[in-house]
Amino acid sequence: MQIKNSPQYVAFCIFNTIFMIFLSIIMLYPIIYVFVASVSDSTELMKHTGLLLKPLDFNLAAYKNVFKNPMILKGYCNTLQILVLGLTISMVITTLGAYVLSKNELPGKNAMMFFVVFTMFFSGGLIPTYLAVRSYGIYNTIWALVLPGAVNTYNLIVMRTSFQALPRDIEEAAVIDGAGELMILIRIILPLSLPVVSVIILFYAVGIWNSWFGAMIYLKDRIKFPLQLILREILIQGDTSNMTQSVGDFERNSVSESVKYAIIIVSTLPIMLIYPFIQKNFVKGVMIGAIKG
Repeated sequence: MQIKNSPQYVAFCIFNTIFMIFLSIIMLYPIIYVFVASVSDSTELMKHTGLLLKPLDFNLAAYKNVFKNPMILKGYCNTLQILVLGLTISMVITTLGAYVLSKNELPGKNAMMFFVVFTMFFSGGLIPTYLAVRSYGIYNTIWALVLPGAVNTYNLIVMRTSFQALPRDIEEAAVIDGAGELMILIRIILPLSLPVVSVIILFYAVGIWNSWFGAMIYLKDRIKFPLQLILREILIQGDTSNMTQSVGDFERNSVSESVKYAIIIVSTLPIMLIYPFIQKNFVKGVMIGAIKG
């Protein structure tokens, strides 16, 4: 109680609060700027300088122009397919691998963990991976995007550590009742590990949703491109021709800028909407998986 009432502790709390507010503003302002710019008039936006905290002549023309591009909707569909398939495969393999490696009685467990951790520091590289994808016949298919990176070593270790922290008495009681390993995993281990499972799902989902490099390397048909690769073409290469055909050359540059901001919001909105629902489990899940055991 004396420590909490001391001037040093009060000063620390005040400084920490001010610092965190300042840090939050720095992190939130780019998001606010992109959103406000996306709903501002393109001509007024090009003229504006300095901070941007409210829309300039509010309108949704940028979003209308975005959805004029047929590749945006196609990219959304492709990304959702990759997300569902990749997330399912990654979670199944990671969960099974973590459960097996959490068993202390597993023969050769230390050797297996060595090879798992080894992949965190060393990899075959881009060219061998590309040759492997070609040799397996999955080049230019969705499998080339979900199979090579199906398991993230860090996620596997976090989930394994979480499983190890659970009381073994529960598993022993289930075995006495006649439950098999798969039943124990599905009916006991996973329900008790929901915070960690939800965090791992978030990690995989964000990684898959934001991924574009694998698609650029392994896909040659543009119709199969995910949303992030389409976004890269628009933001980096400046290809907004499909969305600015209805305006003159003078207005095209300003409209292109507002369209780019709108595309950023469109591409990040799904993840931003999902995160609040699992935020309560985020810190708990990471701490359980990273410290216990």
